[in-house]
Amino acid sequence: MKRGGDLVVTVLAGIVAIPLGLLIALLIRCTMGGPVLFRQTRTGLHGKEFEILKFRTMRDRRFPEEPDAPRITRLGELLRRTSLDELPQLWNVARGEMGVIGPRPTLPEQVVHYSTRQRGRLDVRPGLTGWAQVRGRNSITWPERIELDLWYVGNRSFGLDLRILLLTVKVLLRPAGITAAGGVNPGFPAPTEPADTGAPVPAAPDHRVPAVERAPAVIGLPRQSTAPRPVPPVRTAPSRPSPVHAAVEEAS
Repeated sequence: MKRGGDLVVTVLAGIVAIPLGLLIALLIRCTMGGPVLFRQTRTGLHGKEFEILKFRTMRDRRFPEEPDAPRITRLGELLRRTSLDELPQLWNVARGEMGVIGPRPTLPEQVVHYSTRQRGRLDVRPGLTGWAQVRGRNSITWPERIELDLWYVGNRSFGLDLRILLLTVKVLLRPAGITAAGGVNPGFPAPTEPADTGAPVPAAPDHRVPAVERAPAVIGLPRQSTAPRPVPPVRTAPSRPSPVHAAVEEAS
């Protein structure tokens, strides 16, 4: 039933999205050249990987070590601020790789650090928008976002999905939390102890953020890069491993 609803929403949204997408594609082509789309491997339902689509928002690097921030064009900034860069993901929904509502799809480099409990985030299709997206988006840490997604997985319902859709409209009209401070999403946990087998976080009547489990390591996640980069190894110590930084695109 949820899949049928996703297809209905996709068809209705496509009436507006197709002509708008063609216009955006033309503007990208004229200002940045090709390619128009940014493609990246993400992890979806039950850990199956797929290629997510976004409109390109960065020009090519002028030199190898050029940082990402100066490469964002004026058009790219507008697309990010309005979330129109995510419009091509309607095709991911049509293909069944994503749903309309669900946890945002994350990178395989992130998923390998999930504990057993955190892998519960993969029990539903990733979505265009989700509970974590309307509760802070990239302005909150990764542990908080994962806990919000786990709460959604354990409490999902038609009513909750409808509430998320309405809150998403509000977020789109008043954008906030698109990019974390400094362009980095802090605090991605990299567990080094045996898998966590704790029970899912129970529902809270006031929908406040459940308690976040403490993580011994950190991976910093910028919003976007245009090419895959190797993830540095996590250095472990008897007590607490050192922070790790990976230059990869965030799943907003």
